[in-house]
Amino acid sequence: MEGFLHASLAVMSPGTILFLIGGTVLGVVLGAIPGVTGAMGIALVLPLTFYMTVNNALTLMVSMYVGAIAGGLVTAILLRIPGEPSSIVTTFDGHPMARNGEPGRALGYAIGASLFGGLVSWVALVTLTYPLSEIAVRLRPFDILALVMMALVLIAALGQGSIIKGLISGLLGILVSMPGTDPSTGGLRLTFGFHDLDAGFSTLSVLVGAYAVAQVLSDTIAVDRKAEAVEMKAGKMWISLREWKAQWWNLVRSSFIGTWVGIMPGIGGTVGSLVAYTVAKTTSKTPEKFGTGHPDGIVASECGNNATVGGALVPLIAMGIPGSVTDVFLLAALVIHGLQPGPLLFTQRPDIAYVIFAACLLSHFVLFIVMTAGIRYLVKMMTVPVWYLLPIILVFCLIGVFAENNRVFDVFVMLGFAVVGFSMEKTGFSLGAFVIGFVLGPIAERSLRAGLTLSDGSYLDLLMHPISGTCFLLSIAMFIWSLRSQHRLNQRAMATAAPSEAAAR
Repeated sequence: MEGFLHASLAVMSPGTILFLIGGTVLGVVLGAIPGVTGAMGIALVLPLTFYMTVNNALTLMVSMYVGAIAGGLVTAILLRIPGEPSSIVTTFDGHPMARNGEPGRALGYAIGASLFGGLVSWVALVTLTYPLSEIAVRLRPFDILALVMMALVLIAALGQGSIIKGLISGLLGILVSMPGTDPSTGGLRLTFGFHDLDAGFSTLSVLVGAYAVAQVLSDTIAVDRKAEAVEMKAGKMWISLREWKAQWWNLVRSSFIGTWVGIMPGIGGTVGSLVAYTVAKTTSKTPEKFGTGHPDGIVASECGNNATVGGALVPLIAMGIPGSVTDVFLLAALVIHGLQPGPLLFTQRPDIAYVIFAACLLSHFVLFIVMTAGIRYLVKMMTVPVWYLLPIILVFCLIGVFAENNRVFDVFVMLGFAVVGFSMEKTGFSLGAFVIGFVLGPIAERSLRAGLTLSDGSYLDLLMHPISGTCFLLSIAMFIWSLRSQHRLNQRAMATAAPSEAAAR
């Protein structure tokens, strides 16, 4: 507790508090503007962290993370365009309520639920991270390898699209992480004679290219997209205590669902909000109201996606495994400053973990103030044409990537992976699985080689230990379950399409 209080005071110091407020506001703005995501914004500020203290860098990025997840609700409700992918489910009931003449009430439910879900997940972050890190210290190399495998299968199985494509994306990410110096022998591999690849692909170049620049390419194609906006009338955003009491179980249940989904590596807020919404609808006494502007749907969605923020930070801090794609950038920021998140972080630099805790908590309160007091200005920002922002974003990407190593080669790498990211998104391959595979690839390789050394080259030891064996079997079970579920969906789609084709003939 004493360490957390010191970290809170450090975050609230005159210099750092500006990064907290500025990061939250910037995250909300980026999340609210259609076509500009929070992950893109965090990728843009990542190069700036080279010149910051570690406290300021983490405070800025965590507060942007918190702000961006909630900022997407504004466009989801008023424009029916989710500013963030995690706000897709909010459009189901948020926009109908706004179209029914109650945009203020819809925003009030969404903002309040965002705060509640974030605070519940913060409690889980504080209470679970240290015990989990204590367990992680005792993990064997094969245990860590099995956890990485399970993370890749999870994001492939629970993400959107085909699980086969998801696994291919994750394996492609691992392949991209392999060029450079072999960690065991010290020799070079897969460099193809390019000395610029002796240290492998720059993490910053790959992340910025695959996410930020690829998003610029995608938005350039859809730059003339139109949206039917709902006029923000002078309506009350404050929800009465009686109405919140009617939502108490929905708030608690959806927050716990979002937190649990966030803790599972590589899944993210979209799945958290969708699961919370589905549970709320299936357990409701009036499921027919969902999709027509029902408050229960808004509360479930926003609790679910905001609760994944604190949950996703748990595996990042405790085990060094990013809980979501955005956490990959936080992982990169820690590495840039010479820190390695994982089991030893609490032993070597506990102050860093406490700074993340404090920034996550305080940014949620700043978020609530910004969203309630500045909503009218956010609505105006939504009207900013995307084509004004795209050139600025591209310039920042170029400068940031070049400044890391002062190499033009990194710029070409960034542009190359922008094409890769754009192509993957258009062809249904999981970009999230690719990025997480790229980050976890070196961890998996080190764990595999260390495990084989300890087991005298035997792979059977992977199944003999309880933790690694359980994770390995769970990965196989999830893979089979996902394949069967996908097969059933395909059969239903074919069965539904057959009568339609017959009628058309």
